Amino acid sequence: MLGEYRISGRRAAEIAASVERGVGSGDLPPGHVLPPMRELAARLEVNPNTVAAAYRTLRERGVIETAGRRGSRVRPAPANTSRGSLRIEAPPGVRDLGEGNPDPELLPDLGPALAAAAVADAESHGLYGQAAVVAEFAAYARADLDADGVPAGPVAVTSGALDAIERVLAAHLKPGDAVAVEDPGWGSVLDLVPALGLRAVPVGVDDSGPLPADVERALRAGARALVVTDRAQNPTGASLDAPRARELRAVLGRHPDVLLIEDDHGHAIVDLPLHPLAGVTAHWAFIRSAAKAYGPDLRVATLTGDAVTVDRVAGRQRLGPGWVSRLLQRAVLQLWTSGAVDTRAVSRSYGDRRDALIHALAERGVSARGRSGMNVWVPVSDETGAVARLLHAGWAAAPGARFRLDTPQGVRLTVSPLTAPDIGPLADAVAAAAGPARPVSYG
Repeated sequence: MLGEYRISGRRAAEIAASVERGVGSGDLPPGHVLPPMRELAARLEVNPNTVAAAYRTLRERGVIETAGRRGSRVRPAPANTSRGSLRIEAPPGVRDLGEGNPDPELLPDLGPALAAAAVADAESHGLYGQAAVVAEFAAYARADLDADGVPAGPVAVTSGALDAIERVLAAHLKPGDAVAVEDPGWGSVLDLVPALGLRAVPVGVDDSGPLPADVERALRAGARALVVTDRAQNPTGASLDAPRARELRAVLGRHPDVLLIEDDHGHAIVDLPLHPLAGVTAHWAFIRSAAKAYGPDLRVATLTGDAVTVDRVAGRQRLGPGWVSRLLQRAVLQLWTSGAVDTRAVSRSYGDRRDALIHALAERGVSARGRSGMNVWVPVSDETGAVARLLHAGWAAAPGARFRLDTPQGVRLTVSPLTAPDIGPLADAVAAAAGPARPVSYG
């Protein structure tokens, strides 16, 4: 069973280290079944409890997984190649619709906000020992969450939405646990889950959000957490509506021990009502990032949740970076209170471009999705071919492989760089690229 590799050691730490060396060298590949504990104990002439302790350590580190009578096996290697690397570099002369950036023209000028933050921060000088969250920031954020129906909970601040998701997952889950994720969904989350030693369970998505039957199936199968995008889902633009939210709350009500993580990706760029799911399960987290509306480089996200979850996240944060820059918190607060972003105008701007593209594609016989936000998802029969043909036509699209697990192929188009005159030529190019490649005959 072990081939040429022999596990060695007399103490639990030595046995665990031996297995890790085998995994690292490739002699114990992913999926390889390890010897039963009593068998290995007899071979090494140690107490079975010693091997049990070694296997427990390996499970906690995410090196192996145990499936009851099927025994222990080496886990698949964590993701080390980001889905973001599957991007198409736009050469000179090619319009880049693949990066997913907001329209710079719709982002506020950060100069006044940073200057005001510096003035407000002058008294404290940003020294050690101060509260991790600026009190005024927390109060304003909490009032905004209250207005949107997000349940009461303490406020923490993280370095963006993905940082918050990682910290919440790590606060509750252990390697080997399953996480239900949207498919197609945010590629960074699809990378993050296996990198934490967790298993991603795909859940289908339509324009109203995750499909309740898929969520029920995933949770019944043992998923310990569910990650949901409330508005402007990346890459499809899905947004939870009231009927879908009711259905999902009913599903979650049957699984109160599941960890719920909500990412309000469309905050301040989508003029659709929020329908939060939080409060049904014992442990939950709700996240709002400043990236899309105020600037990706701000790296400030608001996190609220049940008291235990927020306390665990804040406690672990204190042992790492300590806090997110209070100067940046004050700058974001200034942007909020000064009305630097007109949500209705931003939503209308993205919506006009998004709807125009979807309508133009429909006129050409191409189905596309994009209920909200800045992205349009186009199903295609040959993803690689479609991306190549679009690039040849002067448009760089994001390959659907960045966002998919089991869902059919597609490409993501970000509308933020588009102007009205771009819509027709782009729709023509997509229509030509979306179908199967034309057969080539050779005489």
